[in-house]
Amino acid sequence: MKLISLIISFAFLSSCAKSQNKDKSIQLGSKIPLPHEAVATFAEGCFWHTEIVFQSLTGVRDAVSGYSGGTDPKPDYERVCTGKTGHAEAVQVYYDPSVISYESLVKAFFASHDPTTLNRQGNDSGTQYRSVAFYRTENEKRIVETEMKRISESKKYNSKIVTQVVPFEKFYPAENYHHDYYEYNKDKNPYCAVVVRPKLEKFRKVFSEKLKAKKVS
Repeated sequence: MKLISLIISFAFLSSCAKSQNKDKSIQLGSKIPLPHEAVATFAEGCFWHTEIVFQSLTGVRDAVSGYSGGTDPKPDYERVCTGKTGHAEAVQVYYDPSVISYESLVKAFFASHDPTTLNRQGNDSGTQYRSVAFYRTENEKRIVETEMKRISESKKYNSKIVTQVVPFEKFYPAENYHHDYYEYNKDKNPYCAVVVRPKLEKFRKVFSEKLKAKKVS
């Protein structure tokens, strides 16, 4: 019976929406780029994972969790999780283009999730978990599409890439407790330990040359 209970508990906690921990109030990082910085926005499933992926990269000062791509002017976590706002869980990446290029960010984006699963990453299912690259310039759009073509031609996946490539419109920062969520909850929240950590370690192996000095986990 204990084994069955553990399996049921894991199934319940193995999705982003069912695993939130509001015990810690985190101060949100800067919403405004510094003079030397550029900004990029991506969505690839649960933003707790996406945030720590980009925060791991040399040249990235911060990645802030939030919502983008929808029509609700006042999105919050609960409403976005219903899938009815049109928003995706996204991250706003603040980076120094003299240290890391937009092209490298795009490569990191595609290396850290499965771009062939429509509206799903693992157990996280719904349009809020769709794969999206939000571009700000035509050059950024070209870079994303070029990388998609390269991956498709490499035959890495058996299925078609379903990532949306859409113009950036607006980003809404998530509630403060989502910021740095993995860092504060990696040993407390089963979702972080069982879902985010393995995906992050896999990404780090692939992208080892672009990573900051690894923090002790």
